Amino acid sequence: MDYIDLPQVLSARGTVRLPGSKSISNRLLLLAALASGETELHDLLASDDTARMIEALRSLGVGIEPLAEDAFRVNGVGGSFPVRQADLFLGNAGTAFRSLTAVLALAGGDYRLSGVPRMHERPIGDLVDGLRQLGAGIRYLDGEGFPPLRISSPGPCAAAVVRLRADVSSQFLTGLLMALPLRGVETTVEVVGELISRPYVELTLASMARFGVQVIRDGWRRFTVAAGSAYRSPGIVHVEGDASSASYFLALGAISGGPVRVEGVSLDSLQGDVRFADALAVMGATITSGDNWIEATAGSGRLQGITLDCNHIPDAAMTLATVALFAEGPTSVRNIASWRVKETDRLAAMASELRKLGATVEEGDDHIRVLPPASIRGLRPAAIDTYDDHRMAMCFSLAALGTPLRINEPKVVSKTFPDYFERFGAVTRAVPVVAIDGTSASGKGTVASRVADALGWHYLDSGALYRLTALAARRAAVDWHDEAGVAAIAATLDVAFAGRVISLAGEDVGDAIRSEEISAGASLVAALPAVRAALLFRQRAFRRPPGLVADGRDMGSVVFPDSMTKVFLTASVEVRAERRHKQLIEKGIAASIAALSLDLRERDERDSQRSVAPMQHSADAELLDTTNLTIASAVAQVLDWVKKVSERG
Repeated sequence: MDYIDLPQVLSARGTVRLPGSKSISNRLLLLAALASGETELHDLLASDDTARMIEALRSLGVGIEPLAEDAFRVNGVGGSFPVRQADLFLGNAGTAFRSLTAVLALAGGDYRLSGVPRMHERPIGDLVDGLRQLGAGIRYLDGEGFPPLRISSPGPCAAAVVRLRADVSSQFLTGLLMALPLRGVETTVEVVGELISRPYVELTLASMARFGVQVIRDGWRRFTVAAGSAYRSPGIVHVEGDASSASYFLALGAISGGPVRVEGVSLDSLQGDVRFADALAVMGATITSGDNWIEATAGSGRLQGITLDCNHIPDAAMTLATVALFAEGPTSVRNIASWRVKETDRLAAMASELRKLGATVEEGDDHIRVLPPASIRGLRPAAIDTYDDHRMAMCFSLAALGTPLRINEPKVVSKTFPDYFERFGAVTRAVPVVAIDGTSASGKGTVASRVADALGWHYLDSGALYRLTALAARRAAVDWHDEAGVAAIAATLDVAFAGRVISLAGEDVGDAIRSEEISAGASLVAALPAVRAALLFRQRAFRRPPGLVADGRDMGSVVFPDSMTKVFLTASVEVRAERRHKQLIEKGIAASIAALSLDLRERDERDSQRSVAPMQHSADAELLDTTNLTIASAVAQVLDWVKKVSERG
């Protein structure tokens, strides 16, 4: 499984230029294709969803020429696609699938529309029912009410009014409205039931108006497109920044202190998700804004839980549910039944992943109530599943403000925000790490623990985890060469570190894991890829405020490659053998210096030659030879390096 490990974040501040809005990008692409004339679209979102729309339009014969990474020239077809027969794959792009279904159903031709398995679970029956009232020829190719679809040319139909349910997805109304100018006759849509996500419909109306089609609206119940309506290119159009994407960065500022500013959108945007900023303000954050920017800063105290009807911000409501982890008291997010039919069942997914972090969650048909742990320290490290849903990956990244995280399948963000995690890293400051690697008996454990004490930071003896794994495997009669068996033990180790006391299943095993036999076993199991994978996140979870000093053989190269200071300790084999001999004699264990020297040479060779995370001096690590150094002088040197890095910022 692909994943990204996020260290715990101490603070966030900075400025983020937002990618273009997905909702606006796909609307404008389709309208530019349907229009007469040539349209230049600038600041267009580069993502999986827009790629699916562009591919589909090109398959239909629309000329789309790239001008830059985020700009395209679209040669409109004047409402008539040159290609009248096509098989279109639209992935999991709901905006593309729903709007193209409506447009192709009224444009005429023979088309097949399909997507990923999850798209085939997302309902489309209400839209199809509405289109059939206008003579559309649409067949379900699998389950009734769901994609994939076969679309054929519409039959004669004089209907002037179509009744449409829009309480499952506003995209049904959006698609139908954008398609109606193709009929050429006045047509009215009457909405049955409650229209959800109204701001997205406002976006549709505004986008259509930019291309010359004014929709007459009677409240939120009746929408009329006049006879003779036709799309005309406005020439050059710029796409506004994505307000849903803004929510993650505004939340960072509100939780961590900030300020964090997002550029590309303002509070007067038609995108409903800008109202997420209002929710943060109610919770206690400070929100300021200007021309094309919004900024969030933490208030004077902890955020307060709220109860909010989120019909107007269905996507940003997910961010609100994660912000609830940092609020005092419960937060209830209501009127979000549409979450059930998104990229995944977001209600079930959010509830499951929030519980992993230590929250108490109540999940209803159209609401979720989140009660965070009593304190932020109660948040637990967790591996977050993303369910092939981009927003799951992005909103849960916020939990890194309270605990180390693993985000599984992080590339799902490519749907709307391909470089999200790079932008996240640019405005956040992680818990600092000093990584001290080195050869066996070079003094790294003693030096690292004393550096940690001097700094007042946490200490990780990574070797102890491998020794514990070797000990637990030996006690379970699992051979150290049994990679799968040892990895299974590593993944479920019942380990506790309390000061210098190391416990396994409640037993103090500090001395047991230091025996020569277990040390040799630790070196063997540490070379097994599956074991290292099983222990990697457990090691990273030790990275807690105010900082961590970690010692081992690959702390700086693999486990904490972003360490503020990296040190590699070494010493001659003779000196290391003498040190090890002294340790054993003090414990009453007989040992031979010659045998110890041979063992150290063999271990150095084995550790440096192993295929996974070999012991090596990283190019950016400070080299410290302790052969002729006292522990005190070695510690002083490391602290001096740490100080210099800190002074440089």
